[in-house]
Amino acid sequence: MSRYPSLDELGQRICIIGPSNSGKSTLANAIACKQGLPLVHLDQFYHQPHSHWVPRASGEFLQLHQEAIGQETWVMEGNYSSCIHPRLERATGLVLLTLPRSIAFHRYLIRCYSSKPRIGGLGVQREALSWQMVKHILYHSPKNYLRYLALFEQVTIPKLLLISPHEVKAYCGRWELDQSNP
Repeated sequence: MSRYPSLDELGQRICIIGPSNSGKSTLANAIACKQGLPLVHLDQFYHQPHSHWVPRASGEFLQLHQEAIGQETWVMEGNYSSCIHPRLERATGLVLLTLPRSIAFHRYLIRCYSSKPRIGGLGVQREALSWQMVKHILYHSPKNYLRYLALFEQVTIPKLLLISPHEVKAYCGRWELDQSNP
């Protein structure tokens, strides 16, 4: 495996993890379109459709997750630590995204004031600003990132760490991804 895997080296079951607002959904969508793979947004499994982030019952989420990872091919984005190990056992490739909190926070504010539904969203026209999410981005995400980095170091599948929007853009260009598809 090369230090910088090609998109094909990541295989047919690609797991994308990273902090909130790091670009997981957009990158996953672009990879799925390019490779012709089914796309799974874990937020859509964890939360009820057309809600403002109302969680499903835990058992329902875990069942949806298990069914999805059992499929032969997928691009799956999201973290959900309670079930990340079975997902990584099935994954053929891993991408870990990260970026400074200031950029994640800025992206979150844009998301809340945009009238355009976001990729991987719950089907609501506009997301409401949530102080809980602000706290998550500013205080919890950096701690979670250390856990993601430890997982990243442990896995032996082809993997890629992207630490800035510039690096994500460079890989999108290298892999000839179209990030404009909704």
